[in-house]
Amino acid sequence: MSGIVYKILRYSGAAWLWREIVQRNKVTFLLFHDMDASDAERNFKYLKKHYNIIGLNDYLDAVHNGERLPDKAVVITFDDGHAGNYALLPVVKKLQIPVTIFLCSSIVGTKRHFWFRHNDEVKTNAEAFKVLPNSQRLETLRQYGFAQESDYADTQALTKEQIEEMKPWVDFQSHTCFHPILPLCGNAAAKQEIGESKRQLEDGFGLSINALSYPNGDYSARDIRLAQEAGYECGITVDSGYNDQKTDLFRLKRFSVNDAKTTAELMVKASGCYALLKHRLHKPAYGFKENIE
Repeated sequence: MSGIVYKILRYSGAAWLWREIVQRNKVTFLLFHDMDASDAERNFKYLKKHYNIIGLNDYLDAVHNGERLPDKAVVITFDDGHAGNYALLPVVKKLQIPVTIFLCSSIVGTKRHFWFRHNDEVKTNAEAFKVLPNSQRLETLRQYGFAQESDYADTQALTKEQIEEMKPWVDFQSHTCFHPILPLCGNAAAKQEIGESKRQLEDGFGLSINALSYPNGDYSARDIRLAQEAGYECGITVDSGYNDQKTDLFRLKRFSVNDAKTTAELMVKASGCYALLKHRLHKPAYGFKENIE
């Protein structure tokens, strides 16, 4: 059904109008996760043709300095640090585009698993696990053979060597240590996830960390405060919408493109019209929440 909606919004001209009118004076953040190289090349070529792709730090510098950004500016981001992201390096080099990848600092460079990708049973129940208090989620996951500090046979995340090779071309930032749902963490656990991730990435990988992407797009006022206290310059959500010079830097909006497989899907999702129309009908489960403590 979604494929038909993408085609309708594309060929009716709705997505084009949205891009050329609504997005023109805005900055659009796009979220990908584990896109394969062929899809990435097609998608990045489309974005490069129809938008002005800028880096996350280009946006931050413009906000701080009061500088004007190009029309239809787009920031490309990836969450998690999946092993498959390494295959995108030749595409990024070829097209000469800035990309930001948010890393789970205690998973990259190890054989630990992303909890939500541990095995098929966990994948099937992941949405139900996301509403559990953090300690209960971890205890439940143990029943499925998962422990967040255990190593496994396969590698799900980028290696330290791959990150080192990608550093000249990719901006790496923080996505916490283990990808918990922050508002469902106690105060001590949330502080550890936010602050320790920055320290691990800077001390262990030689990165300069100034941005935090909230796992699953869930965050609270406490989490914003903790990010500020840890020394982050901004926080990235998955709240639908566009950004400008006045957007709260710790509630930057972003559209999930979900590793688009067709040009129609990418065009519609990148314009923002799909998410904004969809969320008028169904409020997303993720976003700003009250924390449990």
